[in-house]
Order: sequence, then structure tokens, then C-alpha cells
Amino acid sequence: QLQIVESGGGLVQPGGSLRLSCAASGFTLDYYAVGWFRQAPGKEREAVSCISNSGSNTNYADSVKGRFTISRDNAKNTVYLQMNSLKPEDTGIYFCASDLFYYCSGQSLHWGQGTQVTVAS
Repeated sequence: QLQIVESGGGLVQPGGSLRLSCAASGFTLDYYAVGWFRQAPGKEREAVSCISNSGSNTNYADSVKGRFTISRDNAKNTVYLQMNSLKPEDTGIYFCASDLFYYCSGQSLHWGQGTQVTVAS
């Protein structure tokens, strides 16, 4: 059964850090680029970051550049999102999804159920 599971969310104070994990089972994630997305309450889902299958190419939304780092460990079939200097506006449900291709095309195939990130004092 194909499955993607996100973990690592939680409540953190402004300025704090979290590391999200995106683990796949039932298929080999290293064939695909993987993207992280988030959805804040009352807002549309937005792309946060993406990493190519090899990890050699990454991209970030302007709002997270310099604060978030995407990485992957293909041996563990897992992609990570290190989030530093968190702000209240980073609050939302974070999803990861495998891309249709080995590069970040923006066309997502398999989605996880999401993990909640709340940044508040």
C-alpha cells in the first residue's frame, strides 16, 4: 500500500525550530521529487519547498527562504524540512507530496495526511 506519513509537527514559540519528516512506504521515494506544502486556517494551500530526487536541486517560497531547509535521505525513504526562526505566520498544516517526476514540476502524485505546526507564545 502506497503511503506517505508526515511527522514532527507541534507547538513552538516564535523564533523556535522544528524538523518535519516525510516518510514513504510501499514505493521508492527516491525516484521522485518531493514537495512540502502548508495550509493555514482560512487560506489556500501553498507550496513551501521542493527537492529533486537526487537532492541536487531545491527551491523555496520567498516567505521561508533563509529559514527553512529541505533535505532527503533516500536510504531511509524520507524527506525532511528543517524550520528555523519560526514565525506565527508559519502556522498551518504541513503536507508533503511526491512529484510526478524526478524534478520539481509542481504536479503532485501521492499526498500525506499532514502534520500541524503551531507557532505561538
